[in-house]
Amino acid sequence: MTTTDETGGTAGRGAGARRGDWRRELAELRAALDTDRLWRHVEAIGGYEKHAGTEGELASLRYVEGEMQAYGFQTELLLHDAYISLPGPARLEVEGETLRCITHSFSRPSGPSGVEAEVVYVGSGRPEDFARVDVSGRIALLDGIASPRAAKAASEAGALGQIHISPHEYLHEMCISPVWGSPDDRSRAALPRTVVVTVSLADGERLKERLGSGRLRARLFAQVDTGWRKTPILVADMLRPDAPGDDPFILFTGHHDSWYYGAMDNGGANATMLEVARLVATRAGSWRRSLRVVFWSGHSQGRYSSSTWYADHRFFELEGRALAHVNVDSTGGRGNTVVCDTTAAAELSPLAREALAEEAGQPFCGRRMERAGDQSFWGIGVPSMFGNLSAQPLGADANAMGAVLGGGAHSAGTGWWWHNPADTVDKLDPEILRRDTAVFLHAVWRLLAEPVVPLDFRPYADEARAFAEEQAQALEGRFDLSGLARAARELRRAAESFETAARDARAGADPERAPAADRALLRASRALVPVAYTTGDRFGHDPALAQPPFPALADLPRLVSLPPDCDEHKFLATRLRRAANRVEAAWREGASALAAFAAEAVPAEAERPGEAKGGSGS
Repeated sequence: MTTTDETGGTAGRGAGARRGDWRRELAELRAALDTDRLWRHVEAIGGYEKHAGTEGELASLRYVEGEMQAYGFQTELLLHDAYISLPGPARLEVEGETLRCITHSFSRPSGPSGVEAEVVYVGSGRPEDFARVDVSGRIALLDGIASPRAAKAASEAGALGQIHISPHEYLHEMCISPVWGSPDDRSRAALPRTVVVTVSLADGERLKERLGSGRLRARLFAQVDTGWRKTPILVADMLRPDAPGDDPFILFTGHHDSWYYGAMDNGGANATMLEVARLVATRAGSWRRSLRVVFWSGHSQGRYSSSTWYADHRFFELEGRALAHVNVDSTGGRGNTVVCDTTAAAELSPLAREALAEEAGQPFCGRRMERAGDQSFWGIGVPSMFGNLSAQPLGADANAMGAVLGGGAHSAGTGWWWHNPADTVDKLDPEILRRDTAVFLHAVWRLLAEPVVPLDFRPYADEARAFAEEQAQALEGRFDLSGLARAARELRRAAESFETAARDARAGADPERAPAADRALLRASRALVPVAYTTGDRFGHDPALAQPPFPALADLPRLVSLPPDCDEHKFLATRLRRAANRVEAAWREGASALAAFAAEAVPAEAERPGEAKGGSGS
């Protein structure tokens, strides 16, 4: 049996380490979770300012590297080029008055003379808001925190600048690039072309009042340092004992860079990652697959540049070996009592439901994964879960993140200190940090130690079938989705057959079949995940903007609004037929991978009656 030595490192990891019952071992690991150790990590990491590509980030990462090495992980520190944008000083001058403001990552710098223009109010910056107001050559005044969506709309409408109005008195740093990861020679054209600042709610309301009394001009000043920088990625690997070097692994990641000290975002998450890694490493002899823990840069000031770079430069290794991705962000925040609104892919939703129920006593609300965080591996086909886990309840004062990500049915985001200089160690709660860490421990341990990786594609198939049926009904016969619906039903049958065939392997009663089950689930993931979360280019990255389920088919509802005989309808229908074929082919490929495993189990079951018959002397 494995044990932990006095330094928290690993003992008993040799070939003789016996695999125990994963449920019993999970209870023992949970009991060994060390709140004091978690807090020491928070204090250590929260003592550095960690903007991407800076010395403080690298020094803090060296602390993390030393801890991971002490736990027995093999570490590699990668330095790569990333397009990083660091906001500098900003000010807003309105008719002789200077207002407090901040600028944002990937805002266009104003130059020393600033940008002066007439101000026009554009509501919340939705496409319909920009459609009703001419902002060309003007400065758009917008309700809400700065976002890639608003920056894209304002740039396309020809605005010179944007003034965002915070939902409260606090100003929150934001990355407003709609380009996922570092831009290439084509996507760089989509970077914001406006000078962007944010003011407090009180100042924003005064600006709106002055606009109501007549015309208003403003001058924006913003210094923004945008360019290529070397940024670090820390990769920490641990193979299960006697595993080959190409052993399938679980990807467990979180960003390390931050805004200012970032004690909660993302120091709390880094502490969670360290403690989970320490604990599961003590039982590596019970693992069924290996573990890769990765700490990203470029999340906060590079629009997920490090995870995108890693997906691009380690594509084939990830495609061949990564079974699931668990992402960690902003654990332990003070007042973050709600965890039920976290996110998980459909195929990982049963695992999320169990982890939340057993470790936090809350249900999983079934919230779908969102296009946010370092979710850069959907094109490769890696199923993912979590990210932001805990949040404050509805009605809590001055929540910020919910204003950006929309919150959930029961939560409104993190506290007012999110993305500003007040995100310091005092904004975390040790008991909430412990609870959040226990949830991640549960999920990572099950993914590592269960005989068959806990992916279940029945919920995915149910989501696919509901999508196809709802879209077909809404289209009123305008577009044939019958093949898509048949493929979804076929996928559901295949997923059910897989679970029946894998029952003994999942229970540990058929260990020889477990690796084949994992391989089948990996093949199914590579087909199914990309079409669920991307428009279909497995090697590219969709914009950093919200997407609906099965985004290649997002424009299906537009067909109903167009006359069937018009050119626009026909052009759109042509594109959507190709997209529907792509999605249907993926669903069929996923079903085939799952059904093949089930079919392989049939002969062994069928031989038993024949064996009995032969034994009787026939």
